[in-house]
Amino acid sequence: MALVPHGGGAGGSASMAMPMLTVDNYTVWAIKAQAILDVHTVWEAVAPGGAAVTARKDKTARALLLGVLPEDVLLQVSTKLTAREVWDSLKVRFVGADRVRAARLATLRGEFDPLKMADGEELDVYGGRLAAMAARYANLGETLGDATLVNKLLDAVADRLFPVVAGIEQFHDVTTMAFDEALGRLRAFDERVRRRGQDGGERGGEQLLMTAAQWAAREQAAATT
Repeated sequence: MALVPHGGGAGGSASMAMPMLTVDNYTVWAIKAQAILDVHTVWEAVAPGGAAVTARKDKTARALLLGVLPEDVLLQVSTKLTAREVWDSLKVRFVGADRVRAARLATLRGEFDPLKMADGEELDVYGGRLAAMAARYANLGETLGDATLVNKLLDAVADRLFPVVAGIEQFHDVTTMAFDEALGRLRAFDERVRRRGQDGGERGGEQLLMTAAQWAAREQAAATT
């Protein structure tokens, strides 16, 4: 996070720094900004309560706030003459945006939770749908971690992939596995099943009935050769 330095006061105290405000960090920014303004003893210019606010403190607080705003926001609040007016204007602007963002995230969660692999859907197509969902979360400043994506991938795949899912869960730590790794293991198993199926129904059925332990042992043996 970019920082704007500001002198810390008399007695050689360490300098403090105000964090830059961005389009998606207002809530955290406000907490940090309040703490830093308080350290500089100018927070009362924003929330005076019953205390008298000197012109110097008000100007200092206003300058600190204006110094960490992106250009488009700065131009909108530059006509606010006091620190409190600047603060209130930012709150109106960004709290509303936070509510919209929260509503969009709730909608995304409602789409993500029931997401499953459709009958006949290709594995790569389903994996692409999960990746696209992760990108939509990222656009709202949230992260769908690998652990969440891997769990969703393993829980929702087609029945033909259950043997390798069991093997992955038994012989690998799915909490630390990358999404691409899990998808690659499923893809390798899926391709093997398809090739076996092309050799005849009996051999295809044998592959589909392979136990999790057998598949994992064969996978590990192949990895060491």
